[in-house]
Amino acid sequence: MNHDVDATEAVDATMTLRTVHPVHTAPVPDHHAGPARPAWAVDEPEGTAPAGRHRQAAGFAPSPAPAPFPAAAPSPDPAPSPDPAPGPEPVRPGSDGEHAMQQRLGTTERADRFYGEQMLDHLNERMREFIGRQEMFFLATADRHGECDNSFRAGPPGFLHVIDERTLVYPEYRGNGVHASLGNIQENPHLGILLIDFFQARIGLHVNGRAEIVEDAELRPAHPDLPSDSVPGRRALVWVRVTVEEAYIHCAKHIPHLQRAPKGTPRDWGTDDQRRKGGDFFGTAREARRRGGPAVRPPRERDHAGVHGGPGGHVPPSDDPAAWRAHAEQLLDKARRRRAEGERTPFRGWFG
Repeated sequence: MNHDVDATEAVDATMTLRTVHPVHTAPVPDHHAGPARPAWAVDEPEGTAPAGRHRQAAGFAPSPAPAPFPAAAPSPDPAPSPDPAPGPEPVRPGSDGEHAMQQRLGTTERADRFYGEQMLDHLNERMREFIGRQEMFFLATADRHGECDNSFRAGPPGFLHVIDERTLVYPEYRGNGVHASLGNIQENPHLGILLIDFFQARIGLHVNGRAEIVEDAELRPAHPDLPSDSVPGRRALVWVRVTVEEAYIHCAKHIPHLQRAPKGTPRDWGTDDQRRKGGDFFGTAREARRRGGPAVRPPRERDHAGVHGGPGGHVPPSDDPAAWRAHAEQLLDKARRRRAEGERTPFRGWFG
């Protein structure tokens, strides 16, 4: 997760999408009180359930209060009630890596202010309105090895469709047939969406979450208000349903103010005419003809820090159960050591 914004300037942005939930800090605890809630722990309406791996641990929603016991009949010498056991202390949002960099660069206080004032685990009303106006977004995915892909999506306003405060869907159109993003989602459901309004508000919105691929015939009966497009090439092959885990602002300070080009020849959705699709703009087809075939690519490294097993963690081959068992034991041993050392950040090394 990359919160690449300046928290102070984000708060002051003209069209800020700041959360409507106030930040609460706990009073100074006494010896009977539980642990103080950190400044970034944002209260949510009662009954809302955190979504996703970050939200389960990050303290975005308070733990529900236990149901009160019925009053006991008075007795001459009532026994004192024991103090309630303190609940688990919330864990700061974000990854281990960003926390380490915050400490290294001295930005922990600024980061906590951003977590507390600008991050939600759902889409508030202004975010939902903002999404409904956008005609494009940038999509980040990664496969099960952590190999990343960044893509661009565009369509009529509302093609990124808000179902509710925790759910988005968008259609996958015909495209070039490669389906890199869909392939990554099949292996690794985590994705990141970045929407930027270059024309009016000059502000951005990050939405991170978990995705699944859904057939139109399955999704549309449950949501008949889904957009339906008759333009060839702009009919949904499938939909991607996103469960929102994080939503936060991208500040305006470096977003250029663009103007819409005058209407000219309409874009040809669904065409296979290479000239209309952009031709050989970067000269790659010409190079392939000169080589006499596709480029030879070196084998990809599958030993990625932080993806499986942390720095230097080797990903065993899929057909070697003994190696996977040994790998799992190493990860479990690492988790036990971290717990023994009192580290409160949840262990995420196994599946990223």
